[in-house]
Amino acid sequence: MATVSELWLYPIKGCAGTPLTRAEILPTGVVHDRAFMFVRPDGLFRSQRSTPLLSVIRPELAGDGAKLTLGALDHETHTLDIRSDGPRLTVNVHNTWEGAGVDQGDEVAAWASALLEEDVRLVRVPPEHQRAVDEWHGDITFTDSTALHLTSDASLDDLNARIEANGAAPVPMERFRPNIVVTGWTTPYAEDDIRDFTLGSTELRWVKPDVRCQVTVVDQPTGKRAGPEPLRTLAGYRRDPGGGVTFGIKVAVNRPGTITLGDELVVH
Repeated sequence: MATVSELWLYPIKGCAGTPLTRAEILPTGVVHDRAFMFVRPDGLFRSQRSTPLLSVIRPELAGDGAKLTLGALDHETHTLDIRSDGPRLTVNVHNTWEGAGVDQGDEVAAWASALLEEDVRLVRVPPEHQRAVDEWHGDITFTDSTALHLTSDASLDDLNARIEANGAAPVPMERFRPNIVVTGWTTPYAEDDIRDFTLGSTELRWVKPDVRCQVTVVDQPTGKRAGPEPLRTLAGYRRDPGGGVTFGIKVAVNRPGTITLGDELVVH
């Protein structure tokens, strides 16, 4: 029996996650997940691919999403009242989608720009936000392509055994930035073979394997690149026919609901 061992919310794309015991799932994924992102003045999004220091920023939402507090290492904490509506910036994700983001103001922009050592602004999805790669991928916020990312403990155990056999140190699950982690499978990569399934009161579906990038070589607590693992080991046995290496799966939401730690994953 496979059950949920971890649930994660990432309020700001590319920044640290918040562990949850219970997650409300919308068609776009966990409530508030990747609802914010940092962008350059020209609107191009920032991620750990370009700006690994994003990983040290730890966002905390309060007041049912009305306030956002940002902390980072020894940097002074900054709290802002979230602007759910207001001046828009034209923003761009992966040069494949262009839309609007609600600018969160000069103070948080100055705070983050000083920390990241580059000029950035923080934006939020506007009330009229609509975005999807296509109908199969489903609705999304500022995430890359799907509402949810799922991994399993069995897969990480297998990967880390291979990494250690190659003489390197194991990597933590946080390198893969999942929303849902499943435990209890005896076979690694069992997630590759599921299609339609339920967790809690939600109905979810497999969309595609999760092709991994340079974000996985970033040490999340320090924001420093610590590669070549896990990409080097994954390249030896997890190459995707379309290019790149895979770990975990991307998931869309058929029916919104609630997922709680310990919920059983039931395959249809």
